[in-house]
Amino acid sequence: MIRRLWSAAVAAWRPAWRTAWWVVRLTVPITLAMSCLDRLGVIGWVSHGLAPLFGLMGLPGDGALVFLTGACSNLYAAVAVMATLAIDYRSAIILAVMGLICHNLIIETAVQRRAGATGWQMALLRVAAAVVAGVSLNLVLPAGLTGRLWFAEPAAAVTGWGGVLVAWAATMAPLVAKMLALIVGLNVLQSVLREFRIIDLLVIPLRPLMRVFGLADSTSFLWVICNVVGLTYGGAAIIDEVRDGRATPAEVRRLNAHVALSHSLLEDTLLFATVGLPLFWLLVPRMVLAAIVVWVQRLACRLTGKRSLRRQPVTQ
Repeated sequence: MIRRLWSAAVAAWRPAWRTAWWVVRLTVPITLAMSCLDRLGVIGWVSHGLAPLFGLMGLPGDGALVFLTGACSNLYAAVAVMATLAIDYRSAIILAVMGLICHNLIIETAVQRRAGATGWQMALLRVAAAVVAGVSLNLVLPAGLTGRLWFAEPAAAVTGWGGVLVAWAATMAPLVAKMLALIVGLNVLQSVLREFRIIDLLVIPLRPLMRVFGLADSTSFLWVICNVVGLTYGGAAIIDEVRDGRATPAEVRRLNAHVALSHSLLEDTLLFATVGLPLFWLLVPRMVLAAIVVWVQRLACRLTGKRSLRRQPVTQ
């Protein structure tokens, strides 16, 4: 047993390290570029241009800045921006759901592209789904919805390029360590669980839920990873599945579409819950949208397949 455990861990170590290092090399320059663009005022300038669109969702013009910050960076940055603005409770719910669907877009899209998805399609899907969610919630949420937001004291504003670089480095150092540890650890764990066929036992309770979502039973474990540790780290696990041919292209395509809209149900959801937003609205819209997208995708594939069969000439 010890020998099997060691062999499984060693076999997963090297490819896991390559994947982790690729994610780190992707993340570091992108986050630095986003910090520089923010310092130059580019993000604020673009968000000002998007303000009329956000008015259609019942959001103030400043809502565009919150959304764009999360889309280009991460949800922690979006919450920090939200804390500095006079965002009301109802608008905060809408912005939170939009941000949960569409955040860290550049990095997560690149990871999904490596994990078997089409990058531009995933990016377009997430942006479109965020807009649909915003418009839908504006129609559904009561106009007089009120509540209390519990924001921490805003951090002191970063001044000068030196301050930007110091703040960026302070954020990236623990993040890089977390990436390396989580991605390598998850891949090794996945290999060990597969060696002892424990994954087969873990997926059984999730089969009914996977069928509701329109996903294959075999993707249950990957779905759990994406929703516990997030899309960047979960995507690394999907990359491993794709590389080793343990998932079909159709299964990977559907899983990517689902987790693009609904992932990190633990950490990201709790982030907004801690500032006073209701769990129902943070969870249910994303899961419903993700399920709808997968079932529409399945229907489109079935219709396309039937049309292609009709076009085939009849041979005698």
